[in-house]
Amino acid sequence: MRRVPIVLLLALAVLLAGTTPAQAHQPVRLTAANPTPERGPLLVDGTVSFAVYANVQGQQTRGFRFGLRSGQRLETQLLIVDKAPANALSAAALSEVVITDPRGKRVVLTPNERTSFLEPYSGTKYLYLARLTGTGADGTYQVLIRSRSTRPVEAVVAVGYREVPGRVVR
Repeated sequence: MRRVPIVLLLALAVLLAGTTPAQAHQPVRLTAANPTPERGPLLVDGTVSFAVYANVQGQQTRGFRFGLRSGQRLETQLLIVDKAPANALSAAALSEVVITDPRGKRVVLTPNERTSFLEPYSGTKYLYLARLTGTGADGTYQVLIRSRSTRPVEAVVAVGYREVPGRVVR
């Protein structure tokens, strides 16, 4: 009779060891080599969760692209890490994001909120600045991050919502 609980515990341990933990947004870093969407990386599936980081200041821009199929959910957010000096800047001094869909329609995400968000995997506090949700069009979206500050600010653009591994083409 003592064997049954031990066998059950061992079976449970084996099952738990084979599970994979939830993942946070996969990080992608943009550099000066990525000043435009055409020169930036392509996130092949825009439903997969990515966090795209870009340090910008002055007149600098950074760009990347992501793909969606018609009818897929479009999810993008503009964030910053909730720490000085970025969290003390006015909305007018924070970066803005221009998203151009495959049909050529442009949407500008400008900071219009400051909602706290604690990312549980890293313990990092962020501030949501702007969000865009909708239904995707078929093709490649272009994203341009534009600085509006003389101070360096790290903008974070979150893309997607599915916590699965994704592919980035550089």
